[in-house]
Amino acid sequence: MRRQARLAVAMAAVAMMIGEQYVGAGLVWRPAGPDRGTSSAATYQPAPARPNLIVIVTDDQANWSLTSYGNPDAKTSQIDRLAQEGVRFSRVFTPSPVCSPSRATMLSGRYGTEVGITDWISPQEGEAGLGLPPETTTWAEALQRAGYRTGLVGKWHLGTAPEFHPTRHGYGHFLGFLAGGSTPMNPRLEDNGVVREFPGAEPDVITDAALAFLDREAGGPFALSVHYRAPHLPYGPVPEQDMAPFRDAQVAIPIFPGLDQAQVRQWTREHYGSIHSIDRNVGRLLDRLQQSGLDRTTVVVFTSDHGYNIGHHGLHTKGNGTWIVGGVPGPTMPNMFDTSLRPPFLVRGPGVTGAGRVVDEMVTFEDLYPTLLSLAGVPMPADAPRHGRDITPLLRGEAVPQWRDAVFGQYDIHHYAIAHLRMIRETRFKLVRSYGTTTKDQLFDLESDPDERKNLWGAPDQRERRRSMERRLREWMASIDDPVLKETGLLYRAAP
Repeated sequence: MRRQARLAVAMAAVAMMIGEQYVGAGLVWRPAGPDRGTSSAATYQPAPARPNLIVIVTDDQANWSLTSYGNPDAKTSQIDRLAQEGVRFSRVFTPSPVCSPSRATMLSGRYGTEVGITDWISPQEGEAGLGLPPETTTWAEALQRAGYRTGLVGKWHLGTAPEFHPTRHGYGHFLGFLAGGSTPMNPRLEDNGVVREFPGAEPDVITDAALAFLDREAGGPFALSVHYRAPHLPYGPVPEQDMAPFRDAQVAIPIFPGLDQAQVRQWTREHYGSIHSIDRNVGRLLDRLQQSGLDRTTVVVFTSDHGYNIGHHGLHTKGNGTWIVGGVPGPTMPNMFDTSLRPPFLVRGPGVTGAGRVVDEMVTFEDLYPTLLSLAGVPMPADAPRHGRDITPLLRGEAVPQWRDAVFGQYDIHHYAIAHLRMIRETRFKLVRSYGTTTKDQLFDLESDPDERKNLWGAPDQRERRRSMERRLREWMASIDDPVLKETGLLYRAAP
């Protein structure tokens, strides 16, 4: 048995070391191996009939920010335990590169245009009554109806009016904030309907609330969403123990003409410090599960709401990123670059086989809904969406014939800029339409140009590919009744 355990750990290490050779747009690191923390090297048994579920969601964190995805600068030993003991997904995509529509998809399984949330919900929009429609059946609500004890600690950002409250969408317990942000230190959070200040760093406070939930609901089955505000801007302040490893570190940064390297490096250090505060707290959660024995009955999912850029493509932040070339913040550059769309996605627990295994199939946030219900043995509600796929066969290491060969995305930005972006990303090629414009469409060959530097939209030898991919994109848009197909004001036109 000890020999088998040593072999499993060794295989996990090899799987990580031979993974992605670089991450993001022009990053210069070449990982020799991940920074590892302590690991129980647990061998998980088949899932119980009604396992507990914990879904951890960070805010503004791309997959390139974790050691388990090939970044030795990040120092994420605790989060990496999930990759060592579970499964790491290498190609996961959000359909929207900003928080509110992405979170709406994660919870409802529907696209932003289907629920009326196409950009982040501003305070003014929240006051005006924008939020996740009350009639939407979320996966949390489906689990609650099936007898699960449900809770959300942390960020909501799907409406601030009473009819949009998390407790109206399937969460029996809520401690957190309804709007888009809170302060990194001493956040003001709602607790039992009362908003008050909580002393300490936000990740510590949210984790304290999560641990209290685990103590109350240890008898299960429970489903807990842990939504950290970090590493969203502002990145700090964070506790000294989290910033100290990066304060003077020579961290690698993207290579892009005109970047203020000193500024980008400092932002990156601060971003890593914020991520370290999450990592430390994920360790607290995993330790509590192990100490209580709940790790044997609890599936843990770790992800973020979307990807992120710190200098990638000359941008700072996400799908509404700011152009920072030249050292001066420039205009908003709406985008659907992979760096904005690809979060980490790690799963560990009963029913997940092959410690340290990497799954390369394309997975999207629409898949979370059917997967969580499948893990819990709960049928899909009659009014649930049918966009996503149950990925539990992938968690079990089964070969799945005819898995998807494309993912789709949409982003209608109306804060800072106006753009109507639609995307189809196939295994090799990616097409982005910018409806209402004549010069901003994009086509990338991801095999020869993984960093999306060379736009092939105007290449004559790609004309048939453009037309074929757009036909497929239009079919998807029609299947979700996308309003862009109806708005004549957007000057809809087919690919030339």
